[in-house]
Amino acid sequence: MADGTVVDGEAVAVELRPARLGSRMLGFVVDLSLQLAFGLAVATVVVPLTLPRSAAFGRGVLVVATVLVFVAAPVLVETLTGGRSVGKLALGLRVVRVDGGPIGFRHALTRALVGLAVEWPGLLVPPVSWLLCLGVMVGQRSGRRLGDLAAGTLVVHERSPQSWGWVPAMPVELAGWAQRLDLTALDDQLANTVRHYLARNRRIGEPARTRLGLALASQVAAQTTPPAPPGTPGWAYLAAVVAERHRRSLHRQAVRRGIAARILAEPAPDPAPALSPAGNGARGGRGFTVPPVP
Repeated sequence: MADGTVVDGEAVAVELRPARLGSRMLGFVVDLSLQLAFGLAVATVVVPLTLPRSAAFGRGVLVVATVLVFVAAPVLVETLTGGRSVGKLALGLRVVRVDGGPIGFRHALTRALVGLAVEWPGLLVPPVSWLLCLGVMVGQRSGRRLGDLAAGTLVVHERSPQSWGWVPAMPVELAGWAQRLDLTALDDQLANTVRHYLARNRRIGEPARTRLGLALASQVAAQTTPPAPPGTPGWAYLAAVVAERHRRSLHRQAVRRGIAARILAEPAPDPAPALSPAGNGARGGRGFTVPPVP
C-alpha cells in the first residue's frame, strides 16, 4: 500500500482514503460512550450477584465482564457489520484489510485483543501504552494503530469520492426506478468490479464480454431489489446501479464533510470526477438483457 493505493484480489488498483487521528478519535468517543453504557448495564446485573460471594468469585466475574465488554462485543459487531462499529458508521469509516478486502473474525479478534492489552482499556501500563499508541498513529500516513498493524487492517473513509474514478451516467429511462433501489446488500467488491467492467468492456472481445456482463448482472440482481424493468439492456441496468450507488455516496459524503469541517482539521478529499456518459464505454454489453432473479 502506498499513498492509500492498494491492489485487490482482482489485481485492480483501488484508491483508499485512510482515516487519521481526528476522525478516528471522534468515532472512538462514540464507541466509548456505548461501551461505558454497556459496561454499566453489565455491572448493574453482575455486582448484586457477586456481593454475597467470595473475593475470588468476584474477581472471576470481573474478568468475564471485562472480556465481554472490551473483546466479545466489539468482535461481534465488527464481524457482523464488515468492520463498521457504531462510531465508525456515524463517521463514515470502515475497517478493511490492507489489500482493501473486508475483514473477518480473525482480524476483529486480533484488533480487540491488542486493544484490551495496550490500547483501550490498555491493561499493560495504561498511561505509557496510550501514549505509545497515539505516537504510532500520528507517525503513519495511514493512521494505523497497533491493533491494525497486528491484524493487517486499515481504517478508511468508506466510499470516498476520490476512490470512484470513472463512473457511468444514469440512463434516463432508469432514473426513477433507480431511486427505489435497495442497495444495502450490494457487496462493495462486486460494485467495484461492475464499474471496472463498464469502463473497460469495449476492450473485451466477444463472447467473453457478454458472458461476463451476464454473470455480473445476475450477481447484482441477486443482491438488489426491486428487479429491473422487463427488457432492460444489461449495460443500462449495471450502469444505473453503479450511478445510483455513486449518487447516494456523494450525498452521504457531503453531509459528513459538512460536519467534519466544523470539527476536524483534516483536509477535504479531491473533488469527485465528472460523470461520463454511459455511451462512452458502457454500451459495449448491449447484446444481453438482465436475467430474471430466481
